[in-house]
Amino acid sequence: MMTTTTPATWSPAVFTAAVGDAVQAPSVHNSQPWRFRLGDDGIEVMLDERRRLAAADADGRMARISCGAAVLNLRLGLAVSGLPARLRLDSGPVLVHLRPARPRPPTPTEARLHWQIPRRHTNRGAFADVPLDPCGPHQLMAAARGEGGWLDFVTDDAALLSLAELIRDADARLRADAAYTAELRAWSTGADHRVEGIGALAAGAAPHPAELLTRRDFGGPGRPMTCDVARRPVVAVLGVLGDDSDDALRAGLALQNVLLTAADLGLATAMYSQPIEVPATRERLRAAVGRIHDPQLVLRFGYAPTTCYTNRRPVTDVIDP
Repeated sequence: MMTTTTPATWSPAVFTAAVGDAVQAPSVHNSQPWRFRLGDDGIEVMLDERRRLAAADADGRMARISCGAAVLNLRLGLAVSGLPARLRLDSGPVLVHLRPARPRPPTPTEARLHWQIPRRHTNRGAFADVPLDPCGPHQLMAAARGEGGWLDFVTDDAALLSLAELIRDADARLRADAAYTAELRAWSTGADHRVEGIGALAAGAAPHPAELLTRRDFGGPGRPMTCDVARRPVVAVLGVLGDDSDDALRAGLALQNVLLTAADLGLATAMYSQPIEVPATRERLRAAVGRIHDPQLVLRFGYAPTTCYTNRRPVTDVIDP
């Protein structure tokens, strides 16, 4: 006599806990542009178009990167439950479909990275003038490759200065756009008391004109220092092998794998998306790193004190029935 069994799937409690991990992912302006739904055959991740930034992210690239980062966290949360997920990426209303894979214990790497999810945060403060362990960049590059991405470190002084100029130029172009600055203020002013946006406590000090790498101005307080503490910042460019909508999702997966690996190595990270948000500057950056496909983000790694974390919306706000 033949018997059939119902395929294993995630319980509502496991799903909710994994979404709690997912929402800890970084997102542009901490806009949190994601929604999640548990169905009979798995989990769907959707882009919340209401939270896409019209000025800074007109084509939705950064929102999809943000959703990809959330999916990496979601996948780790499901893995530590003992029932990992298989992914299928899409470019439609549902960006990612997750289906249960064969039950198994989490790997040591999955357990370590999952542990770092609530501890990882973007550092918008000053970095110490301390060199990285030589093995660090290789581990970070391997983390990007593990999710189909690439991470090119800028090791030449002239190339670093050129990259800094691209960031500075893109930031100036963006700040000259009234719609962009209004949107930036809407997602920063008063955000300390909200569950979204970048508040003054998390913003760090206001950018100083003498900084080598121009940070985005989220309205933080001024500071007297006139230069970056770290004289030789460690900077890398992240990308994937493609430029389509689902490639932005892959970039988010690779990004979060890199960020969690950096946290596991005791490294602070900062992100610079300004040169990606300006198409002409993005093309100059692509040519500078010698890649066929567009870069997706510029990252900085180093050692720095823990700064204030940004807030997150309640899990119940991002789950669809």
